[in-house]
Amino acid sequence: MKNSWGAIAVAVSTLLFSVTVIAASAEDWTNRSIYQVVTDRFALGNGSSPRCATNERKYCGGNWQGIISKLDYIQGMGFDAIWISPVVENIEGTTIGGEAYHGYWAQNINSLNANFGSDDDLKSLSSALHERGMYLMVDIVVNHLVAIPTNTSSVWPETFDYSLLQPFGGPHSFHPQCFISNYGNQTDVEKCWLGDASIPLLDIDTENNTVVDMMYSWVKNLVSNYDIDGLRVDTVKHVRQDFWPDFASNAGVYTVGEVFTGNVSYVASYTEGLDSVLDYPTYFAVYDAFNNGTFGNMTVIADVVTQAQDQYNHGTFYVGSFVENQDNPRIQSTVSDQSVVKNFITWPFINDGIPILYYGQEQGYQGANDPANREALWLSGFSTEDKPLLTHVQALNSARKQAISYNSSFLTTKASFISQSSISTLAISKPPLLTLLTNGGNSSNATWIIPSTAGLYSPNETLVDVLSCDSVMMGSDGSLTVVATNGLPKVLMPEEALNSSGPLCGSGSQGSSASVGPNGSSASAGSNGSSSPVGLKGINGGIVIAIMSIVFTGIVSGMLIV
Repeated sequence: MKNSWGAIAVAVSTLLFSVTVIAASAEDWTNRSIYQVVTDRFALGNGSSPRCATNERKYCGGNWQGIISKLDYIQGMGFDAIWISPVVENIEGTTIGGEAYHGYWAQNINSLNANFGSDDDLKSLSSALHERGMYLMVDIVVNHLVAIPTNTSSVWPETFDYSLLQPFGGPHSFHPQCFISNYGNQTDVEKCWLGDASIPLLDIDTENNTVVDMMYSWVKNLVSNYDIDGLRVDTVKHVRQDFWPDFASNAGVYTVGEVFTGNVSYVASYTEGLDSVLDYPTYFAVYDAFNNGTFGNMTVIADVVTQAQDQYNHGTFYVGSFVENQDNPRIQSTVSDQSVVKNFITWPFINDGIPILYYGQEQGYQGANDPANREALWLSGFSTEDKPLLTHVQALNSARKQAISYNSSFLTTKASFISQSSISTLAISKPPLLTLLTNGGNSSNATWIIPSTAGLYSPNETLVDVLSCDSVMMGSDGSLTVVATNGLPKVLMPEEALNSSGPLCGSGSQGSSASVGPNGSSASAGSNGSSSPVGLKGINGGIVIAIMSIVFTGIVSGMLIV
């Protein structure tokens, strides 16, 4: 018998890969952290860096092989899942609205977008992710297909070459043409069309049983063919709600829907059909709080989150938590204060939801509304040196992973808010984390007071701010007062919760220690090096233990032979 550690590594890798391609549930996704890319704007497989002008709305060349080539960059920030643009064939050529580089103008859902690569390229991306213990989320559009009218008049209904719209191929598969005129009328929202007469988005008739069966079969095959772990579903509110439960069941993986509104009650109803939603109501509250400086009311965030926790199915544990994406302006298009930006970026990583970072945030991109917010990342050179926001993201990902490891109920414990006297500060408790945010900016001093009645930590217990590695000590009565200069956020964790071998502040505080500590150190302190690769840590620990047991049992019994 010629057993070797090389054989063990191969066996473990093979077994781990076989685990990762098993359908990933919403619960499986809760310990993940997602990096969202616009495929055409992320990276090219040949390593080139072509010119890319966002205002031209044209393909710039990013592709699936490009994403594969930069997985080290993504994983180095601590992400263990990616969300990519829709993968299906879109309309070709230049329209009045530019080209379909974004992927949302589907024409044939049974074919792939050749601009992004081949069938083998997409499978290679999926495999490359799974070999790293990472997940693949694919964006999909169910509500509509797109075709350019063949007639030149403005008379409705317009005429189209329905043979291009596959697998449907006829007008009977779409709702009669009418454009949404009243978003307060749900029938209008669900049965009329998005777009306009120049680029109409033909609304798929999801009351047609034949069409419904085709869509259910399509999503099942898509997930299976490319070993997809999760789906982000576009324009969910434009499809009847009772369509979604069976659609999600056929998908068989985590489904998170886009319901673009700030109304918690309206959004909540869609969490009954899909696993969850992108948390737009909280996004709007967070954006307003930080975009408006000290005039922004941070307490509104707490109010909206509490409503969502109460009304969403599964609370907010399955939501996608974000502060930027391809449909909304980047915070730095209006805010230049880097302390405010760091507070803003901190939010998705410290609440109940699954954190999502939109590509380019870590590089300080400043694009405003679409198309300006869809910049080419290769123009940054994928630099990791002297990038305070990238370092900040590394620390946040590490802190969340350490919290999950330290507290077995972290992912199922609701975040709570400790009331503060100022509307410019927010204190969020999600044990073992205590996060202190402010919109005061870099010229401000912020103070947070945590009363002993909050019962968060033990008297005289030492807490470490993982963003600066400074420490503070709980008062002898179990209360805490923290003062921060320069308006920087704080993410506090008990010193004993820090992993001495991990990337977070070594074995504890490396900065100053005080019971009330102004901490003016930079956000790069405390994240000395990139986050450790996901590897075995990217998979549920119980599964890893079981796999290792199988491997070593095989060794003992002579099953592993080379």
